[in-house]
Amino acid sequence: MTAPASGGTAVRLHGVSVRRDGLAVLSDVDWVVGTRDRWVLLGPNGAGKTTLLQVAAARLWPTSGSVEILDTRLGHVDVRSLRPRVALVSAAITRQLRPDITARQVVVSGLHGALETWWDHYDERAWAKADLLLSQGGVGAIGDRTFGVISEGERQQVLLARALMCDPELVLLDEPFAGLDLGARERLLLRLAELAEDAGSPPLVLVTHHCEEIPPGFTHAGLVRRGELVAAGPLEDVVTSSRVSSCFDLAVSVGRSEGRWWSRAR
Repeated sequence: MTAPASGGTAVRLHGVSVRRDGLAVLSDVDWVVGTRDRWVLLGPNGAGKTTLLQVAAARLWPTSGSVEILDTRLGHVDVRSLRPRVALVSAAITRQLRPDITARQVVVSGLHGALETWWDHYDERAWAKADLLLSQGGVGAIGDRTFGVISEGERQQVLLARALMCDPELVLLDEPFAGLDLGARERLLLRLAELAEDAGSPPLVLVTHHCEEIPPGFTHAGLVRRGELVAAGPLEDVVTSSRVSSCFDLAVSVGRSEGRWWSRAR
């Protein structure tokens, strides 16, 4: 199922399938992300959401189908020049960073997509930008604390700031709310809502399991089930009780109140 893009196109997938060990992880996915879109991808564990995000980030080649990212086509572009234009926030990055690097070092290293600051030179403007991004995420006071000792909620804000450091043309977030307490979740939701409502922000794609974690300002939704994109389009058309129930194999009621989504089993 394909949703029309808003404005230009940031991502276009046509007939994309991914197979691993003979098993289909994604099956014949068509998907278009517009340059002004803010997407949420919902679906059960193991549905293929992370795989879909990796394909859109040019981190994973599909078994079949075509992938266009930021006006380039996989197979016809040097991904070393493409990947820095796409920011991917995922738990994999956390595992790659040294725990004794400071939060502001983590952020500034995102300017060149590095994992260590000693690989590159950063001028005063770069450090000032890193500090500003931390402040905008509400964690300006932790800049000199080491990444390994800050809370999970602070860590997600730092990773988001790192992703924005290089002024990316596309931002992909893979389950950033996983493991967060109520306060940390709400603070991250507010930050994503700010980005969503900023006309200067790049297109955003968020993977989550919960309707409650859809930030205000998001415009589109996709439901992923057993490797298929079973619904995609404007948020209000996709996130319905019947469609979410079918996606999760559970009868649920879904609604919206004061700009926030909720869901509960029937």
